[in-house]
Amino acid sequence: MARKTYLDARAHEIVTNAVAEAELTTSGEIVTVVADKSDGYTDIALAWCALATFLALTFCVTFPDLLLDTYAGFHDSWNTDWSAREIFAMAAGAAIFWFLVLWLVQLSDAVRFALIPGRVKTARVHERAIAHFKVGAERRTHGRTGIMIYLSMREHRAEIVADEPIANKVDAEVWGEAMADMLAEIKQGNIAEGIAAGVRDVGIVLSEHFPRAEDDENELPDRLIEV
Repeated sequence: MARKTYLDARAHEIVTNAVAEAELTTSGEIVTVVADKSDGYTDIALAWCALATFLALTFCVTFPDLLLDTYAGFHDSWNTDWSAREIFAMAAGAAIFWFLVLWLVQLSDAVRFALIPGRVKTARVHERAIAHFKVGAERRTHGRTGIMIYLSMREHRAEIVADEPIANKVDAEVWGEAMADMLAEIKQGNIAEGIAAGVRDVGIVLSEHFPRAEDDENELPDRLIEV
């Protein structure tokens, strides 16, 4: 299956230009990443299926006569004396049926992501942002001044992750303004403009703590990365 892209060439250019401009005044290196999603959440889907199975079995135990009468109706049975094996088979059938129903329903991305708790989305996006940062930006600059702006589109979450020297000088709360400016545009559907706004705010903060040196080199790509 082809990877979904959210930005066209013009949008990529907007972000790339914003990064290049922001880095003119700082030795910091800004990396921007847009991901379709940060996880497949198969474990969450299976958890919902397991819950459906448990509820189905609980229903069978709570309302056994209803289950047996329904089953008898389908088979046009009279005064059926059910064996233990048949009763267990009916309960197992009900459990398997609802497990499969929940699994098939969650094949729809819209339904699956709607059923994922917000805290789980936030945690998974944070973990994936750190993973991308470790691979693509952490300790890859001379002064360890890399910082990543990461968007995960399906979860509607964003993260700003910085190298240790930046994190030691700049409190995480400081990035709140950059995040707010970025999300204000993104919520209006202006993804590239939102990322560019976040980049500009990050650049201003970095220029205060990590001004650009005369011999500074561009060590990380300015282009937007879609994964």
